[in-house]
Order: sequence, then structure tokens, then C-alpha cells
Amino acid sequence: MKKQQLTTGWQLLWSGKLLDTQVPFSVYSDLLSHGEIEDPFYRDNEKEALPLSEKDYVYRLAFDAEEELLSCGKQWLNFGGIDTLAEIYLNGVFLGKTFNMHRAWEFPLENILKEKGNLLEVRLYSPTRYMEEQIALHGAIPCNTDTLDGFPFLRKSSCMSGWDWAPKLPDMGIFRQVTLLGGKNGRLSDVHLRQKHEDGKVWISFHVDMEVWKDAESSYRVTLISPHGECVVLEDSPKETEVHNPSLWWPRGYGKQDLYTVKVEAVIDGKTEDIWERRIGLRTMKMRLEKDQWGESFVHEVNGVDIFAMGADYIPEDSLLPRIREEKTRKLLEQCALANYNALRVWGGAYYPDDWFYEACDELGIIIWQDFMFACSTYLLTEEFEENISHEIEQNVRRIRHHACLGLWCGNNEMEDMILCGYTETPRLRGDYTRMYSYVIPKIVKRVDPDTFYWPSSPSSGGDFDAPQDETRGDAHYWQVWHGYKPFPDYRKHNFRYASEFGFESLPSLKTIETFTLPEDRNVFSYVMEKHQRSENGYAKMMVYMSQYFKYPKEFSLLVYASQLMQGQAMRYAVEHWRRHRGQCMGAIVWQLNDCWPVASWSSIDYFGRWKALHYFEKRFFAPVMISCCEEGLLTQNPNPNARPYDVEKSIHLNVANETREDIKVTVCYSLRDKYSNIIGKETKAEVYVPALSSVWLEKEVLPHARLYGDHVFYTCGQGGEVVSEGSVIFSMPKFHEYADPELTARIEGEEIVVTAKAYAASVELLNEEEDWVLSDNYFDMEAGEKRVRILSGKAKSVRVRSIYDIG
Repeated sequence: MKKQQLTTGWQLLWSGKLLDTQVPFSVYSDLLSHGEIEDPFYRDNEKEALPLSEKDYVYRLAFDAEEELLSCGKQWLNFGGIDTLAEIYLNGVFLGKTFNMHRAWEFPLENILKEKGNLLEVRLYSPTRYMEEQIALHGAIPCNTDTLDGFPFLRKSSCMSGWDWAPKLPDMGIFRQVTLLGGKNGRLSDVHLRQKHEDGKVWISFHVDMEVWKDAESSYRVTLISPHGECVVLEDSPKETEVHNPSLWWPRGYGKQDLYTVKVEAVIDGKTEDIWERRIGLRTMKMRLEKDQWGESFVHEVNGVDIFAMGADYIPEDSLLPRIREEKTRKLLEQCALANYNALRVWGGAYYPDDWFYEACDELGIIIWQDFMFACSTYLLTEEFEENISHEIEQNVRRIRHHACLGLWCGNNEMEDMILCGYTETPRLRGDYTRMYSYVIPKIVKRVDPDTFYWPSSPSSGGDFDAPQDETRGDAHYWQVWHGYKPFPDYRKHNFRYASEFGFESLPSLKTIETFTLPEDRNVFSYVMEKHQRSENGYAKMMVYMSQYFKYPKEFSLLVYASQLMQGQAMRYAVEHWRRHRGQCMGAIVWQLNDCWPVASWSSIDYFGRWKALHYFEKRFFAPVMISCCEEGLLTQNPNPNARPYDVEKSIHLNVANETREDIKVTVCYSLRDKYSNIIGKETKAEVYVPALSSVWLEKEVLPHARLYGDHVFYTCGQGGEVVSEGSVIFSMPKFHEYADPELTARIEGEEIVVTAKAYAASVELLNEEEDWVLSDNYFDMEAGEKRVRILSGKAKSVRVRSIYDIG
């Protein structure tokens, strides 16, 4: 195949002017880069930008065709991603329409393409006007109320219409490559690789389809290159080959991420006409659903090993898609790996990520739970809609199925549970739901990718509206903490089989807030701050929780700090609890990883890539070897200071979780201490044997002599003489605890920060000038003395340090 990328030289027709651009491009990003509009992320500019989506736009490209393309027997114009409603013209000839951004579109160019002076025109039509027309035609159908109405009628990223963390900016443009394709005698139409694993041996089978448009001899050749460089060439259309000395692919933390390169060449009349080349991992990957003492398991099983999934939900990295680039995605995923993730869920209200996303996850060992792009809505299953989504599903399954990281396909986000809870009482829409997720989509998956598990919805217990939030089977979304105002220890009352969504909001860093506010805006109840808070009553919820845990912060920056600490502590309560019950629970996927604009949200990394406290908490509670404490105190009993007097139990129950494939022996140390870090009584040490892939409880210890408001317990877990996990607990809440001033200082020694404290310091925060560095640890508890922290990236300029003591 001959290929010519049509990347540069594009122009947008705008108000009598021609604005230069290149692929990827969009209306909002082009108008912004040319100074025609203000930044839609700044203050409340979004409301000024939204009406731009009510208009139509024209992009043009003048180009010459490469000679090799013109000599080909057939030519096509391929759009890898076009958003969304468009008509395509080449040299005045209408090629066709596009109406789904989740599909690639290809148009034949017989007798249309010229050597010189071609003119390609893409006419983009208003998505908001289309949605209004569909509502007028069919009536409104139930959908997420945080959005523009009517988004389910259009196969466009749902969150472009708004969400409880996203702005209403339904953009238009071309977000993937535009390519001229030419084939002389034929091309590959499909390549499907399947694996068979048996007794330590691995076979790869090849299923190859070719288009050949002349009477010619055709075959395909396969080249297999191992991770170590060994090369095997297979001629004459091989159907299967055994991989000798196979190197398996493992999720992060369980083994290596070895990848093989497979190249398939279409050979027609002795010449190579087309090439398909990918990297694959040799592994078995399934979801194991088996009856057990807790109900029915729901667990990723990779190469016969049960994996505890640890990670977060991934959303688009920017509301303006042209700004999502491979380097940015790679950096984000590397930061997931740095925080010990082994899994991500690609959320269903977004769009299917680019190939580079999955390639990076293959390399980093991150299992992907892949939602299809349906979320929090109902969909009208007309014949046209079914045909449209069928092409979409098949294309994306074919594109993604070969990736080692692919863990499962999921039909949608939250729709089964929402419909069951009364989201719609319309028999037609309930029936259409069943037809889509029990018949249409799973049949396509079974035909195109029979080796990957399909799950109808998230959350679900298996479909058909059968108790989708059942804690004894399937996956669960749990929102009683946050939306339901439940206290953090409420997580300990629930042992889900797989928690695929749960979260807690916080503010982004102060430096991020400064990018969209003026100084007078920096009050959480100001108009501008409310515009960057998309969860209804979000700040009110935040302040309710603030009142439960902290004194009222003395200044705005401390409010930011406290909000992030609450978020980290909430998620710590959840994940530590579920890891302590490994086997019963086998997944903890935090909502959410990232942001698409600067906003108060549930993310652990904000829009500009700044780590919130939560991402450091995740690094600790997703660590392969982790010590945690199930304490009893005011918070877990009755925190009301005016309650009837009762004997408060003050106790600790330590647990060591080992999410590695090796048995380990660790040294656990713990001690009761006063606020100046003096040990009360004695320090206890214990050697603990923890089998691979398990968690082990130590004996519970009641501490009746501990002072409720003044003492704490510090605990560590060591391996080979090094502390690998540590933490501390108090028996009241931070707002009641009598912290001493730790008089924190921080000095720089090479690539390290040395933090010094004169008393026990909780949740020590280290910030540089731009609040953008990444450290080996942050938001940590420490005893009086010194702690060394490595600087992994960022500049050690204007270093500040504070702790909970400083809040109020």
C-alpha cells in the first residue's frame, strides 16, 4: 500500500478569513490559537464559546498527489477520526457523509484524484443543531442531566456535551490522520492473531483476509521477532506456528512485559503489496467467575494467576482533542505506573483512545477495562443506529483486540443500574437496552474477538437487570461516600467483588486554580469557582466533609490542601480495606485518574499534570507490599463530642498485603507515641510470613491507656533492612487531635529533600514554586527527626512545607 498523509496546509474559513492549521485540528482549538476567541477554560468563557457549536464550518486543503499513488490500481481517502457530522468533497465531487466520531471513514477515489491541484473540502455541521432536530423528531429521551440534552442521538463523545467534571464544549474537527491510500493489486483487509497456551507451550494462529482485484497469485508471509531479537520468517500463508521458549507478558508487578513483533505481508505476484505490523504479548487473559464462599468471583486471571486490579478510571485528557498528543499520554501513563497501577478503566462516555495509548499500556503492564462508548443514558435502537454502532464496534474491536493489555470489553457505563432504578419506564427503551447489550454488541464481540471477555455494563452482576449492584458478584460503583455523605469508615462495611468506580472530590492545586481565576474569584462559592465545579452541590459536599474532619482552614490555599487530604484519606480507607480482604474483593479502580480541563473533580492528577495528594496516597496503598491498620476510635464509633458518654475503643489491627508472586518475610514494627514522638511503653517488633498473593492479619491490640486526643500509633513494614511501607493512625479526628507544632523545615541536598520535624507531623506536604514536581513521597506522616525524599522531576525552587497542624 502506498500512503500519503494529508497533515499540513489545511485552512479554516472563518469570517471572510483563512486560518492556517494542520491535522489534528478543531474549530475551538483553531479559533483559540489564532486569537479569534478567548480561552474557553478561563473564568466563565465557556458560555461564550458554546454558541460556536451552533454554526457550520468549512475546512479546505489544496494538495498534489504523489506519483506512486496515481499509478496504483485503486485509491481511497481515509479519515482516522472526524468529529462528527461532515460532508466530504474532493475536486468538487461529493464523496460521502460522516456521522460517527468513533469510526474511521474511507471513500474510494476512482477517477477523482489528480496529480496537481487537488482541493479537499470538509464541511462540518453543528452537533447541537442536530441534537435539537432529533429531539423535535423523536422527543427527548432520558440522559445525564449534567449535559446538553439530546447527546444520545449523536455518536460523539458524550462528555463533550458536559458532565459532572466536564465543560459543555461540543467541538468539531479532525482528530486523527487523514491519509490517501493506494493499492496496485490488492491489500490486507483483516489480520487476526489468536493464541493457544498448553503445558508451557504457545501457538499463534493467523487469520488473514486479503482483497485482490486482479487474477493473480496471492499469499502472505509472517515474520515473528521475539523480545530478545530472534527472527522467524514463515512463507506461503502459514496457519499456525509454535513459539519456542515463549516469554510471557504479565501485568505490572507480576512479571515482565515482554512483547513480540509480528509482521504480516500480503504477497501478490511475488511482490509485497501491503504490510500489517503490531506488537503482541503472549498471555492468557480472562475473567474468572466461579462460585465461592462469598458468592461468585469476578477477577482478572492472567497466565493462570489471579490479579488484584489496582488503578483508576481514565477520561479524555483534554476537552479540545487536538491537544491530546502521544507524549502527553505517555507521561500520564508512566505516572500511573509510578503510582503502582496495574489497571485502568477506559470510561464509556468518552472516545476510544489512540493506538499509542494501548501501546504504552502494553509496555507498562496496565490491564485495560474497555467500555464501549455508551454512558448514563438511553439509546433509541433504530435500524440506522444499529448499523452505525455495529460498524463502530467492529472497527474498534479489530483495532484494539491484539493488545496484550486488553482485559475485557464492557457494554456501557451505569445504564443497566440507572434503568433498573427508574431512569426510564418506557418499554421501547428498556427493550432497546436489552437488544443492544445482550444481543447486538456481544454478537459482534464474539465474532470478531472471541478470546476477550464481554461484560454487559458497569456496574453489573451479569446483565438483564439482575441486581447490578449485588455485592456478592460482578462489579460495583459505590458512591455513598461522597454523594451519600457517608463517613470514610463506611467503606469497611462493604466487600465488593470488584469496585470499578468510587471516588471523592478535591480542588486542584492552587497554581492550577490561578490559571482560570482572578484573585477575587478564589472563594469556593464564587461564581467562577462554581463554574469550575460541575458536580451539583459539590462544594457543599466538600464543606460538609471538611466540618467532620478538619478545623476551618485559615486561608484559601489551606482549603485546597485540606480538600486533597480528605480525598486521599477517603480512598485510603476504601482500598486498604479491600486489599485486606483479597480474594473476596479483587479490584479497586478509583474514580478518576485525570481531568479534561482545570476543575474541581475526583481526579488524582489535575489538568496540567500536577499530582494531587491522592496520587501519592495511591502510590502507597497500591504498593505491591503494603502494611495497613484497621483502627478503632472516635471516627469509627461515634465522633459526636456531645454524644452520651461511652467507652471509646482504641485499638489497632495491622495487616500486611503481598501482591507479588513470591512468598515474603517482613518485619513489622509499631509503637504508641505521644505528640512529640516519644514512645509510650515499648516498640513491638514481629517477623511476619506473608504468602504470595495474600494478606495476613496480625493480632488485634487494644490500647485502653492511649490518650484519645493526644496519642497516635506509628507502624512500619520492612524487607531486607529497608522500610517498604509505613503509616500512622490517631484515635480521634484531625480537628480534635492535639498536634504539637512540628516546626517543619526542608533543605535540599543534591536530588534529595531532607525534611526535619521536632514533633509528630501528619500529612506533610512539600511544594515547589510551580507545585509541579514529582517526589518519591509526599503527603506522608513522619515522626520527630528526619526524612529523606527524592526529587524525581521538577525544580527545587521556593520549597515550602506544611502539615495538618497548619490548617487551623
